[in-house]
Formats: sequence, structure tokens, C-alpha cells
Amino acid sequence: MEIEVIRSRRKTLSVEIRDGHLLVRAPLRISNTEISRFLQEKQEWIDKHLAGARAQEEAKKDIPLLTEVELRTLVQEAKRLIPDRVAYFARILGVSYGRITIRCQRTRWGSCSTRGNLNFNCLLMLAPRDVLDSVIVHELCHRKHMNHSAAFYQEVLRVLPDYKAQDKWLKSNGPLLMARLGK
Repeated sequence: MEIEVIRSRRKTLSVEIRDGHLLVRAPLRISNTEISRFLQEKQEWIDKHLAGARAQEEAKKDIPLLTEVELRTLVQEAKRLIPDRVAYFARILGVSYGRITIRCQRTRWGSCSTRGNLNFNCLLMLAPRDVLDSVIVHELCHRKHMNHSAAFYQEVLRVLPDYKAQDKWLKSNGPLLMARLGK
């Protein structure tokens, strides 16, 4: 298995699975021996998540691709629904926002610019409504905290106490939704 090591000024080791290979983030001065020992300690976690990634790749093969007509329909539906949901949650959070853009993206569910412009993925129309709301609240909370700090997540959870369940759903099912776009 391919292992990519990225060294930086960080203080701790971490490992993630990305596109079927291991990505290790390591402090600048840590030895390869220590990295190997760390990976051995995490082997059970690695095996479990690699198996999940492989299963997800297999599941993607059977997913029907969206047609251009279906994509246009999703964009239209998102343009109709999302602005109302954004306005609703912006009032609850007490924040303003700029332009709302709907895109068909392969990697992101939403984003918030420093100017307050919001972008959302039209594929969110294929997710449960509470998952859509969780992405909207997440992006609107960036109007208060342009980071993913504890204060940011505290604000998200204040509005959506079940946020972690929706986030988990999106992490589990999102790649299958994105696969409907094809390569």
C-alpha cells in the first residue's frame, strides 16, 4: 500500500486514508522508525477504514450517473429551496450573508467566503432535509467564526443539537452521491 508522509511544524502524528492510500502527517523531526511504530499501533483502525473505503468504491460502481436533465432539475430545486432555508437559519443565528450560488461540485457540499457569499452543492437535494440544513447552518456559522474552532462547533450545535448525526450521514453517504456525477 502506498504511504505518503507530509512533514510540517505540527506536534503530533496523524493518519488518514485518501483515495485508497495512507496519508501520514508528521512533525519535521520525527524518525521513519517512529512513523512505522505509529502505523503499527493504528493497524486495526487502518484495516477497518480501508475495508470501508473499498466497500464504498464497490458500491459506487453500481450507482447510476445523473443525466444533464436531472442535474439541471437539481440545480433548479436547490435555487428554489436553499435561499429560504438560508434566510430562516440566518435569522436564528443573527448573521447576514451575501450572494447564494448553487453549483454542481465534486468535492464540496458548501462554502462561505470572507465576504459572506455562500456556495452550495446541488447534490444536497438528494440528501435528507436535515442534512441539507446541517450544511446550511455550518456555512452560516462561518459568518461568526471563519474557522472550525470549538466556538464554531458550539454555535453549530446550539442551532442543531443533532448536527453530528447529519455530519456522519454526509461522511458515510456523501461519496456515493458525488459518484453520481461520474469521473
